[in-house]
Amino acid sequence: MTVNWSANSWRNHTALQMPEYQDQAELDRVTAKLSSYPLLVFAGEARSLKQKLGDVSRGEAFLLQGGDCAESFGEFSSDLIRDTFRVMLQMAVVLTYGAKKPVVKVGRMAGQFAKPRSSPTEKQGDIELPSYRGDIINELAFTPEARRPDANKMLEAYLHAAATLNLLRAFAMGGYANLKHVSSWNLDFARDERYSAMAEKVADAIDFMESCGVTPDTTARLRTTDYYTSHEALLLPYEEALTRVDSTSGETLAGSAHMLWIGDRTRQPDGAHVEYLRGVLNPIGIKCGPSMTTEDLKQLLSVLNPHNEAGRITLIARFGAGKVDEHLPRLIETVKAGGANVVWCCDPMHGNTIKADSGYKTRPFDAILQEIREFVDCCQAHNVYPGGVHLEMTGSNVTECTGGLQALGDGDLSSRYHTACDPRLNASQALEVAFLVAEELVGK
Repeated sequence: MTVNWSANSWRNHTALQMPEYQDQAELDRVTAKLSSYPLLVFAGEARSLKQKLGDVSRGEAFLLQGGDCAESFGEFSSDLIRDTFRVMLQMAVVLTYGAKKPVVKVGRMAGQFAKPRSSPTEKQGDIELPSYRGDIINELAFTPEARRPDANKMLEAYLHAAATLNLLRAFAMGGYANLKHVSSWNLDFARDERYSAMAEKVADAIDFMESCGVTPDTTARLRTTDYYTSHEALLLPYEEALTRVDSTSGETLAGSAHMLWIGDRTRQPDGAHVEYLRGVLNPIGIKCGPSMTTEDLKQLLSVLNPHNEAGRITLIARFGAGKVDEHLPRLIETVKAGGANVVWCCDPMHGNTIKADSGYKTRPFDAILQEIREFVDCCQAHNVYPGGVHLEMTGSNVTECTGGLQALGDGDLSSRYHTACDPRLNASQALEVAFLVAEELVGK
């Protein structure tokens, strides 16, 4: 057992980015009800992911983490889940085929309902209201009723997460992920000729194997895939309510997702979010922005991974294009000096957000690609393995990030700008990122 820790010991620490619920009795009723619900994920699944991330930390695999910036109750549908899952499969094929490494697939799905905000309030004209913090907390509409934190939304979030996981498990294990279907995954609006050519080669290779008498049992792993979920562990009452002790090991599991991460705004070594996560067995991500100090990183690694377990910690660098060489080397040297086992992952999204002339928040595709290149170059220059990418993306044909093969411009943003928070890569842009990463890993 973790020393001096319990699922609610975070309450003795400062908790930033937390909503202020007006009805404590209602909050207690909701969390008590959640505590009686089945877990969304299982200890064996979390351990399996940790083992695979251990492979990534040794340079033997690659982490692909992607999905919505903030999942929306209003846009929930099986088609949207399927399309994002399908693009993740496409990207994994590109990376596996191009970089010759297995890909660990982790979705920002089935739980990414809460978002940190730079300000606790938002002002429109003369009216000031609480900021929108994600559908698990309040609503996007700019009214006092919509912006009031509502504890009951945690129950709704749980049901959406359970339904999403049910569908993802069916897709992953029920035949949809069969590599024999690799050609059919090419979405019409995101059809990529490079992907079509690669898919044809993969399909031909599988046909050749079968014609040589390879039995279905031997190719079972070609018909299914492992797919894991993750989200930012932001709303601690929700996380606490879905925390359980694993009966097989006595360890404690955060049962809301296979992997949880701490955001750049909530990673204080003595803060409530770090306190909660230090006691669970799940793999943990740590967002590392420009404000991350070497001393904070040392403390975080010591607190969150005292036994230096491989696969436990993923460091997700998010600096912005042109800033990687200014910040990443000192973090790499800190990790190397301490002999820490970590996965180095690049988040090229959050440091490259700008406001377009049209007023829309967007991310230039060229800046996203530039940060990925800088991340890979910096890692390799310092003799560490660039082990993953962390993307805000969707399988939908949105127009939220400018650039890419579709050459989206400022004037295109308004046509299909559907995000509730931050701009996401669409399917075509996400696939283009996969090709770039594969080329970077092989070419250097």
